[in-house]
Amino acid sequence: MVGVYDPELVVLSVVVAAIASYTALDLAGRVSQSRGTSSWLWLLGGAFSMGTGIWAMHFVGMLAFHLPISLAYDVPINVLSWLIAMLVSGIALFVVRRPTLSGGYLSIGAALMGAGICVMHYTGMAAMRMSPPIVYDPALFIASVIIAIAASMAALWIAYQLRHKRPGAAILAKIGSALLMGFAISGMHYTGMAAAEFAPDSICLAAASGGGLSNHMLAVLVTVATMSVLVITLVISAFDSQLAARAAKHAESLQTANDQLRNIALYDNLTGLPNRLLFDDRMEQAMVRSGRSGKPCALLFVDLDRFKPVNDTFGHRVGDELLKAVAGRLANCVRKQDTVARSGGDEFIVALSELVKAEDAALIGRKILQQLSQPFTVERHKLEISCSIGISIFPDDGKTLLELINNADVAMYHAKKAGRNGYKFFAPDMGTTRPYPAR
Repeated sequence: MVGVYDPELVVLSVVVAAIASYTALDLAGRVSQSRGTSSWLWLLGGAFSMGTGIWAMHFVGMLAFHLPISLAYDVPINVLSWLIAMLVSGIALFVVRRPTLSGGYLSIGAALMGAGICVMHYTGMAAMRMSPPIVYDPALFIASVIIAIAASMAALWIAYQLRHKRPGAAILAKIGSALLMGFAISGMHYTGMAAAEFAPDSICLAAASGGGLSNHMLAVLVTVATMSVLVITLVISAFDSQLAARAAKHAESLQTANDQLRNIALYDNLTGLPNRLLFDDRMEQAMVRSGRSGKPCALLFVDLDRFKPVNDTFGHRVGDELLKAVAGRLANCVRKQDTVARSGGDEFIVALSELVKAEDAALIGRKILQQLSQPFTVERHKLEISCSIGISIFPDDGKTLLELINNADVAMYHAKKAGRNGYKFFAPDMGTTRPYPAR
């Protein structure tokens, strides 16, 4: 006995398989991104929806198949095939929710999923309760199993690869992958159908008993159940995706606000350099590293010369722009591991970490003097200033940060007293207080 297929229903079965595949890919991402109870709820809901989609594809394909006898399907066996489809789907989603997917785990998962799809298919065929029983061609039967396992492996791998991609970037990839998976699942079904051989005098006991589902009833059941479940699943998944995107946006806004607060707390508003709080932390870290390595570190106190006349002559706006330009040149004079900070007003402090020898601080001092002695152009005004620098060395000139800052400050004022535009290392005979408040 030879069966024929309704082409329109064959196409519909492929479409249903593709929709089920897209749902599976989308749910794989939901399951892997969820944690705790939420993850298990998504797993159970996903297994229900995905399993229903696979089961529906099978029976749409069965509706497309016509024999020259009346056909129907045993209800309990039908339900069993549906339960098997959900179990298979649960295995698939459980596999892709793992943080990593090794080749061995992928192979085992694909084998279980492929075998489950085959069991679902041939259980669905058994729901016809043909007499004499259906005989299967061994080669085509084995081919259907191989196709099922290969399709399952491809599905699991694709779902694993796409689960963490952003929705916008992954949607086209999901659609293309769903189409490929839909054709693969349909290929297994129709290969299995091709393997079936019906005896010329076969009868369908499910139809003869009058208790089975007729083609019309099955069509209504499959259409209503499948489309409602798949649409509801996709709507819920899309809503959940929007909630996740909104939560991510809120988290990003919170991170931005935290960064802004951090900048306010740790950086100078005018120059963008670290402020005194952040400098103290960096300098203390440099002192700790110096104590471990035995290499000295230095603190430079930089005070601008002739800055007050700039403010008095051109105004504070020009003065502020000059301070920004000075900050940029100072930052270019030091290494990445060093820190330049604004202490306040026209005063800057520099932390030089792990020097080869203490005298190396003088190299940085001379570089700063040379850079700041070059004219500045601010709002078409050519401005010339200089600076005075005091240098203290850890641990020779102080064991604490406060001592280093005070001694560098004292040395800076000795540099001013010596005629400005120069640097001085702290020496014990300088005392511990500023010699005079000259600017």
